[in-house]
Amino acid sequence: MSAAEELLVTSSLEVLRDGQRLTLRFTGDWTTQELARHDPALRNLDPQDAREVAMDLSQCGAVDSAGAWILDRTLDDLKRRGLNVALVGAPPAVETLMGTVAARHVECPPAPKGDNPLVAVILRVGRETVRISREATDLLSFLGLTITVMLRSLAMPWRIRGTALISQMEQTGLNALPIVGLISFLVGVVLAYQGADQLAQFGAQIFTVNLVAVGILREMGILLTAIIVAGRSGSAFTAQIGTMKVNEEIDAMRTLGLDPMEVLVMPRVIALVLVLPLLTFYADIMGLLGGAVMATVVLDISFFQFARQLNDAVTVETLAVGIIKAPFFAFIIGMIGCYEGLQVTRSAESVGQQTTRAVVEAIFLVIVLDAMLSIFFSVIGF
Repeated sequence: MSAAEELLVTSSLEVLRDGQRLTLRFTGDWTTQELARHDPALRNLDPQDAREVAMDLSQCGAVDSAGAWILDRTLDDLKRRGLNVALVGAPPAVETLMGTVAARHVECPPAPKGDNPLVAVILRVGRETVRISREATDLLSFLGLTITVMLRSLAMPWRIRGTALISQMEQTGLNALPIVGLISFLVGVVLAYQGADQLAQFGAQIFTVNLVAVGILREMGILLTAIIVAGRSGSAFTAQIGTMKVNEEIDAMRTLGLDPMEVLVMPRVIALVLVLPLLTFYADIMGLLGGAVMATVVLDISFFQFARQLNDAVTVETLAVGIIKAPFFAFIIGMIGCYEGLQVTRSAESVGQQTTRAVVEAIFLVIVLDAMLSIFFSVIGF
């Protein structure tokens, strides 16, 4: 081609112009490892005033599917510009591969247009509202199912699995004593220290005992215990049942004629209902002990004086308020932990998501119920 003008030369592509005829000579290997260097040149190819294009593949080396796709894309791009394009010297294997790639080519959809920020916020709020509404409906249905199965189990005690119940009581109650006791003791210390610091301004340090006693027995003891149990046992319920669902063990139970509600849910819920009042009482004692220790250190109040002031500050009703709340909180924590475990899909990621959701929902509902019960007890003067 004596009249041809060489415009561009790369290690695998030569662009030659002869009047209104453009020749693209592909040389070397067109494989995945080489495409990154030559793709920009093909994308930015400017045919100028050419009317015909010849794609010369006679000197091509190895061509894989990625290289065939690049060649086919270049062919289509040139045809869209209204040029007459012809393949020259294409080896049969390369031509067949390009034909296979072209037959399976799918156009990439256009990038979605960004929504208006205000519209995006409204859509997100709407989707979350619908999701929460559906989840609340499903949770209410599961609540009814749990109550039905529990009443049936209580009416027929022989259906309750004693071994599983005792095991769950040990895991949720006995094994939780160290962490519950430590946190309750430290909260009692903090309440006594902060209360003494504030009441000292009025010369009423002795009423620190009243502050610690009422705060621990009515609110802090049960609330902290419920939150610890929700994070410890509620998450464990979800992870255990969720892992069983991933491993298809729950499907196997149903195949064997076993009800997962009786085998998995009831032992956990009943065990938690039984042990949470005991944990609450233990937390109350440890919280009062922490307050007594701090009162002795900061206020120079002996344990005898602390006990006498405690006797004047609280009544049986004060202790009963926290204990009465415990079964309700336990039922909520156990039910939500089991419910979220049964919602797990067949992936490890879903187990983590549902476990996180179980803890958040349980703590949220416990605090909401605690507020409602506190208002209720205040109204009835209890």
